[in-house]
Amino acid sequence: MTPRGKEAAALALHRFGFGPIAHSIAAIAPDPRGAVLADLERAGAGRIGADLPSSGEAARAVFNFQAERRAQQRLASRVEKTAETAGESHAMAEFANATLPQAGRKPHQPPLPQQLILKEAEARFDAATASDIGFVERLVWFWSNHFCISADKIVAMAGPYEREAIRPHVRGRFGDMLQAVESHPAMLFYLDNVESMGPDSIAGINRDKGLNENLARETLELHTLGVRSGYTQADVTSFANVLTGWTWLPPAEPIHGGEFVFNPLLHEPGDQVVLGKRYPDTGIGQGRAVLADLARHPATAAHIAQKLACHFVADEPPRSLVAKLEKTFNDSGGDLKQLARTLVTADESWTPQRTKLKPPAEWIVAVLRLTGGGPVIPIGLLMGAQASLGEALWRPPAPNGYSDTEAAWIDGVPHRLDLANQLANRLAAGADPRELLDSALGPLASPGTRDTVARAESRAQALTLLVMSPEFLRS
Repeated sequence: MTPRGKEAAALALHRFGFGPIAHSIAAIAPDPRGAVLADLERAGAGRIGADLPSSGEAARAVFNFQAERRAQQRLASRVEKTAETAGESHAMAEFANATLPQAGRKPHQPPLPQQLILKEAEARFDAATASDIGFVERLVWFWSNHFCISADKIVAMAGPYEREAIRPHVRGRFGDMLQAVESHPAMLFYLDNVESMGPDSIAGINRDKGLNENLARETLELHTLGVRSGYTQADVTSFANVLTGWTWLPPAEPIHGGEFVFNPLLHEPGDQVVLGKRYPDTGIGQGRAVLADLARHPATAAHIAQKLACHFVADEPPRSLVAKLEKTFNDSGGDLKQLARTLVTADESWTPQRTKLKPPAEWIVAVLRLTGGGPVIPIGLLMGAQASLGEALWRPPAPNGYSDTEAAWIDGVPHRLDLANQLANRLAAGADPRELLDSALGPLASPGTRDTVARAESRAQALTLLVMSPEFLRS
């Protein structure tokens, strides 16, 4: 039976959002589905209003910082050599070195690349903890992981990439998001397309360099069609040829460094055949045409429907739900708002069985929302906590992103206990455990969980037991 009232409200907040905030279960109990759909329609949902640099600005700033630091090190070496030559004491050399300017850094501040990612992370956490429900933010996180890049390879662009390629399209069309993602400098660098040259292109002939297939392969396998969907190695190679010339201006360029550019000198000349269709050589238009067709492909609809249902509902979602999502994707031309509406309105999405284990980041945000602790905990601590639980922000281990299934996270649940204790000791002062339990779970709380929390020896222990309860860990 489909849950109703407060039970449905609590289920909605955990399954479609980031968990309840104070009194939110009661607030949406009259119409839980309507509340989730209202979040989807909210003006500005999915956007971040913080004043943050563009990907190009960040890339140029980091390049300049690193160049200044190298100059610093060379200058320090010269000072030491001069001091030795002049017979000055080692102490004088150390004094001279200490007076050198610090590149892009004030005393007691982290280096510029770390400052940039901390500010981006803070804005992301703020958006998740401050939202009434968080459905659109959850969609942002889903799509950012689907089209992931890694800050380990391109730290300056991790946050800007999500703001520029994911957030503007999260309620738009899949095809538009796909175009934005695959042409974004962060993705082109992450999957090595900035180094790819057509073997018969002018640059390829002159430099005796050739093709890199990473972007083409991952676009087909991960971003659109999915594995075992019928494409061949020949399709990968042809698509890689299509994408040659999709590159960036190196961050050393002072005005537009780090920005996308199509370089015809790198582009493989001639028509290409991908998935049985011939695409004439129209320069950048050739790649855009292939991406447009991939966005409309039935295999893409099936792949996205399965992943979306798995993310929100169950590791093995009902086939009928996947079929509904697939149909909406095909019928609407990849309208992501319509896809999200289908997810929320489908009865299969409201099964009372809560089998999804929240990944570490979602669980951390749920704790912060429950306690109002977002502004209290330093962002560096939150990022460190997320990394310690195996889900470092914007640092997935591979291009397929972090796993969406319980098998990837279940062994790490005991490690959440230490973090729960740390957070509880910071956030539990003045909190009434019974009120927190009702705010967090309402009718979802089992008698056993209620009894366990009630028997806690302190407020901090009660909060720890609450956020480690099976009902709070699952969505």
